[in-house]
Amino acid sequence: MILYHGSYIAVEKPSLSFSRLRTDFGMGFYTTPIRVQAGNWSRRFLRNHGTAVVSIYDFSPDKSDYSEAGVRALVFPEYNIGWLEFVTACRIGHPVDRDYDLVVGGVANDKVFDTLQLYFDGLIRADEAIGRLRYDKPNLQYCFKNQALIDEHLHFTAAYPVAGA
Repeated sequence: MILYHGSYIAVEKPSLSFSRLRTDFGMGFYTTPIRVQAGNWSRRFLRNHGTAVVSIYDFSPDKSDYSEAGVRALVFPEYNIGWLEFVTACRIGHPVDRDYDLVVGGVANDKVFDTLQLYFDGLIRADEAIGRLRYDKPNLQYCFKNQALIDEHLHFTAAYPVAGA
């Protein structure tokens, strides 16, 4: 499977030491199978760094082989209550993800975040939040949480600058 990562530099050897805590799936190295999404992620760096770069990786095993390869994966195939509770806990800094090598699921992007903010603020219930999100097709992210998994199965193949950089 091909995965992409957006940054201001080519990331040939991803390291969890650069992770941030209060993100959708907690600390980890974030990638996506959606090339355009990675380009959008990389553009966030233009203002501070003046460059935007997408790194490309080959990742194996695929999702049908996770357990056979010993990968402890948590996969959210859609926005649901489990995803909402997991993202909420991670966004407030609770370490809920220690048992996983990889978390896969939707991105809490700008469209989704408005609904999440209403939920975080206690203005809507979880079922209302999911009801609003079910019509949004999730942008997909793969959050690598185990350095050994990165080192063994995520192989850098190339990088390219993003237009407008």
